[in-house]
Amino acid sequence: MTSTTTANTAATAGPSSEVELLIGGMTCASCAARVEKKLNRMDGVSATVNFATEKAKVSFGEGVRVTDLIATVEKTGYTAEEPAPTQPQATAEGTFEHDAELGTLRQRLLVSALLALPVVLLAMIPALQFDNWQWLSLALAAPVVVWGGLPFHRAAWTNLRHGAATMDTLVSVGTLAAFGWSLWALFFGDAGRPGMHDAFRLTISRADGASALYLEVASGVVALILLGRYLEARSKRRAGAALRALMELGAKDVAVLRDGREIRVPVSSLAVGDRFVVRPGEKIATDGTVVEGVSAVDASMLTGESVPVDVGPGDRVTGATVNAGGRLVVAATRVGADTQLARMAKLVEDAQNGKAEVQRLADRVSAVFVPVVIGIALVTFGVWLGVSGDAAAAFTAAVAVLIIACPCALGLATPTALMVGTGRGAQLGILIKGPEVLESTRRVDTVVLDKTGTVTTGRMTLQAVYTAEGEDEKELLRLAGALEHASEHPVARAVAVGAEERAGTLPQVEHFENVPGRGVRGRVEGREVAVGRLYDALPEELTRAVREAEQQGRTAVVAGWDGRARGVLAVADAVKETSAEAVRDLRALGLTPVLLTGDNRTVAEAVARTVGIDPAHVYAEVLPEDKVDVVRRLRNEGRAVAMVGDGVNDAAALATADLGLAMGTGTDAAIEASDLTLVRGDLRAAADAIRLSRRTLATIKGNLVWAFGYNVAALPLAAAGLLNPMIAGAAMAFSSVFVVTNSLRLRRFR
Repeated sequence: MTSTTTANTAATAGPSSEVELLIGGMTCASCAARVEKKLNRMDGVSATVNFATEKAKVSFGEGVRVTDLIATVEKTGYTAEEPAPTQPQATAEGTFEHDAELGTLRQRLLVSALLALPVVLLAMIPALQFDNWQWLSLALAAPVVVWGGLPFHRAAWTNLRHGAATMDTLVSVGTLAAFGWSLWALFFGDAGRPGMHDAFRLTISRADGASALYLEVASGVVALILLGRYLEARSKRRAGAALRALMELGAKDVAVLRDGREIRVPVSSLAVGDRFVVRPGEKIATDGTVVEGVSAVDASMLTGESVPVDVGPGDRVTGATVNAGGRLVVAATRVGADTQLARMAKLVEDAQNGKAEVQRLADRVSAVFVPVVIGIALVTFGVWLGVSGDAAAAFTAAVAVLIIACPCALGLATPTALMVGTGRGAQLGILIKGPEVLESTRRVDTVVLDKTGTVTTGRMTLQAVYTAEGEDEKELLRLAGALEHASEHPVARAVAVGAEERAGTLPQVEHFENVPGRGVRGRVEGREVAVGRLYDALPEELTRAVREAEQQGRTAVVAGWDGRARGVLAVADAVKETSAEAVRDLRALGLTPVLLTGDNRTVAEAVARTVGIDPAHVYAEVLPEDKVDVVRRLRNEGRAVAMVGDGVNDAAALATADLGLAMGTGTDAAIEASDLTLVRGDLRAAADAIRLSRRTLATIKGNLVWAFGYNVAALPLAAAGLLNPMIAGAAMAFSSVFVVTNSLRLRRFR
């Protein structure tokens, strides 16, 4: 997917262009390291190559063309091309191509395994060795080594022509050497004589080189490594399943309203401003605003939130969510790559293509690993030959070194965990922007929570009603709510909505008048109603009610009629139901929660008490431009700070914090400045995001410890003659499978 390149890839790019290339022919981490090294040697080019996703992300300057980048990759011995624009159809075609490749690999594996199994059994069980059994073994092993191992030999030859060595070089040299030695022993040594018997050994012992056969090693290693490749490819496909599912979530067609008629068109032809119909059970085609109808929308596939959300005229809806209730007419506000679904997919894909700092070390090791191993194999052969004088034993030890040392697991350690972790995050409504974010989540010890829209709903609501002695609450709500319904003030709207919910339909207002700074008044059902600060004297019980409401951080509104105060309405920005649980979850992760708000201290401390934040950790009456200073002050105290916010005024603080988490219900500026985006407006997702990031980082580190530890431990064993080459091949193949399987455990994250 190109970022700023033009459609004409041959054209010279601008000063800061970026392109993503699909790289073909890579078989291990050292392949990826070679391609990356060659691209980075070009003037003005910065490239990152990911072995697991088989993609290169390349930034390049003026004077460099995309065709130059592709040519460089091809000169290195691999293929490169730009991916087609990500449309559901293109995704399906890509999936089909991948399935075809997997099918070819499976066919090669099955044939090789069926032919190699009798060879291995004959070599391991002397009782099965009839006269001339060795010639049957040759007939069965030859197709496995030549045809089954063809991908390894072809890649090794290509690398040799370019003066390089990769994992395929190790496998090809090892299996061909074993096969070649066996041919020499059969035709020119004693191994071809009738009645010859051989015995399989786990370790290496002295043997007559002229009668030593390695057909089971040659065929068995090919079959085992093909099995490892197949399981690895299938696991990598499962690792990327979450992103593919995300990209295929959207609707395929839509009923657009044209001249009052519904016309079915592909979603790709929608334009901003188009009105379209969504019937019950249908997916909403793109991001938009409801203009007609009332319904409930199921957004679980995007946010992980299982409870449908009620929507009506004026409410925003997101593409790919499901209309669970009545008929809706929606006006499109975002289409194509601008939709939330497309931006989510892009964020996840960018994160999967990135590299954690710890992976760069693994890449540097992989780049020099293969030549070093070939050197170790030659030294092993020489030492064994010099010490024992046994060419067959020396050869066996050298082949075991070649086969055990393949650094596949190193190349898969980080990208597979990233693919699964970020994909699982997307399913839960958590978007991780890149691998470097994972390191930040490990260090964080303080979390700063913006109050409005993050801890609270961001909307004023009617919280409590206090009535004077002898007054009816429902009557108070009907009359006060009717008057406030005619006002546009946020407090007035909160009273009107609350009154309608509790008292039913509101009566009409006559002679409405706004008294600046004091309140509103008018005639309702023949009574002179006033709401606000229009009463000089209040009954004692209402005075107490006003004081109590203000102590709780609420705005107290006095209502009455015919010159008498009849009640007090307490209005506040309501705390989200899940915020207290979220704060407990954040504390459980070892984080200190801090509340940050522009509201007065009384309101801030009331909210802090409600959700369980220590009043000493409340920063109140903070101007938007001063939020950055609070974050800096905390960092200067030696704290690693995470910031959770949703507004434009939070963007700078989110960017300043060690870890920025933006609520997906917030503004584009906040989301752009953050490291993690929480698609659903639920603060509990912040704790989930940090837990998932830490779990993913721990999986990456576990994979790398295994991959490094495996090679460090296995090489000396092979060189010491303690590993039969076939056992070495099995161990090497399954080390990669272990790494990928370990990463797949992240799919079970809850």
